[in-house]
Amino acid sequence: MVGRFSFGKMGRIVAIDYGSKRCGLAATDPERIIASGLATVETPRLMDYLRNYCSKETVDTFLVGEPRHMDNTPSEVASLIEPFVEGLRSAFPNIGIARIDERFTSKLAFQAMIDGGLGMKRRRDKALIDTVSATIMLQDYMRQLELTSNR
Repeated sequence: MVGRFSFGKMGRIVAIDYGSKRCGLAATDPERIIASGLATVETPRLMDYLRNYCSKETVDTFLVGEPRHMDNTPSEVASLIEPFVEGLRSAFPNIGIARIDERFTSKLAFQAMIDGGLGMKRRRDKALIDTVSATIMLQDYMRQLELTSNR
């Protein structure tokens, strides 16, 4: 691989903004150039959704947010995410799992929606905020990968 381009086929990266009620999802294109919102899925249906998605698309990495407080300690939601990550590892043993700090992603998502000109009604759509948050997490992760590959 040279930079972010490869000469072989790569799998997608799927970002998961995990929540107790619903999860926002984003994915890269197969060449890992663009991050796009994928869906918002009710948490109880998430594993079925991922199994279906992975049966149709090549996925190399799941990116799961790590919720942290300002002092860098895990937030209360982290106790819900850890069992999910273990279940993900069991269900998809051939797909890597990466973690990323997800502090401020909801605020950044809301600001991105304002900057994008979305009306107040659409900005109140928590499902949309979850998907945009997952997309922001994925973009940050891709930026990190780019920086480390250029060293």
